[in-house]
Amino acid sequence: MMKVVFHEDFFRSYTMDPAAATGRIEAVVKVIRDKVTFVQAVPASDEDIAAVHTKSHIAEVTREGLYDIAALAAGGAMQAAEIGLKEPSFGLIRPPGHHASANSAWGFCFFSNMAIAVEKLQRERKIESALVLDFDLHFGDGTVNILGGKDYVSILNPKASDRGRYVDEIRKFLDSRQVDIIGISAGFDHHEDDWGGLLATSDYKKIGRLVRDAAQKTKGGYFAILEGGYNHQVLGQNVMALIEGMEA
Repeated sequence: MMKVVFHEDFFRSYTMDPAAATGRIEAVVKVIRDKVTFVQAVPASDEDIAAVHTKSHIAEVTREGLYDIAALAAGGAMQAAEIGLKEPSFGLIRPPGHHASANSAWGFCFFSNMAIAVEKLQRERKIESALVLDFDLHFGDGTVNILGGKDYVSILNPKASDRGRYVDEIRKFLDSRQVDIIGISAGFDHHEDDWGGLLATSDYKKIGRLVRDAAQKTKGGYFAILEGGYNHQVLGQNVMALIEGMEA
């Protein structure tokens, strides 16, 4: 069973936004709990966060009373990435992170979970190359702002407005690159019953398989972390579909 990094503190409604809504994480746990192995998340260290974010931004998150939960999410992403070097994993974490830049954040995000995780692996020389696939409805500007200028990372935010072309865009991108690890910023708000109204649940399974196949071809690692997804009626099934596609 896939390892899913999680902490009961993620159940908390830590602020007033859809990503923190009561019942969101419960909806996922209800679907996946008997089909995965949970791993307890631990917070990212101050040093790992400071390697990506400025002192002023960290101070602002602290002033807002959100440092602890944001650090826990970043730590969960780091654990998922570390596990992903050897076997597929999923970080069931929040707050999300792909709108967090080095010195600012918006869109329900505070720290850049993906950037913190990938930078940690690269800094410790556990990887030389990485690919970030962000299939959230919204463009992951924070991830691009932090990682986009780094030679070792390739980033894809698919743009196609047709289901088939969307999945094919991902396939072509994955086929064109060989990397040590693939990180998925898994936002499920592009689902046909969520804000984006585009993708079917089965598409998330297809995307998971594409990532799995690409990683296995190059003997690389792969992992995913939760970003968006706000329809609690379908979120759990969508997460489960991705996990099923990713499973080795």
